[in-house]
Amino acid sequence: MISLKNLKKNLTAFLLILTLAFVEIAANSQMAIADTGTNPATAAEVFSANCAGCHINGSNIIRRGKNLKQKALKKYGMDSIANISNLVTNGKGIMPAYKDRLSEQQILDVSAYVLSQAETDWK
Repeated sequence: MISLKNLKKNLTAFLLILTLAFVEIAANSQMAIADTGTNPATAAEVFSANCAGCHINGSNIIRRGKNLKQKALKKYGMDSIANISNLVTNGKGIMPAYKDRLSEQQILDVSAYVLSQAETDWK
């Protein structure tokens, strides 16, 4: 049985990680917006600036099972560019929408990047 003290410690640690992730996302999103007008970013750069805060190396720091590994992508029906693009565009649950931050082409490119990285287990 978990003690109240341990529960508080775990909750505090989780909230700290969550806060840091959102700060990272916000900071990187602003950089990505600023860069897109003059310096077209590669899919890896777009991923790094907008997605890696929560999905570093295809993981998910918020919900472990909802990662970007091939098994999870298949399990949740996210194993196509169209489905990933729709999720990135519109968001879902705690994942934000990126339709106002990224161009359609950037969303397509980063979706293809996610699939290609999943095929190589993010190596």
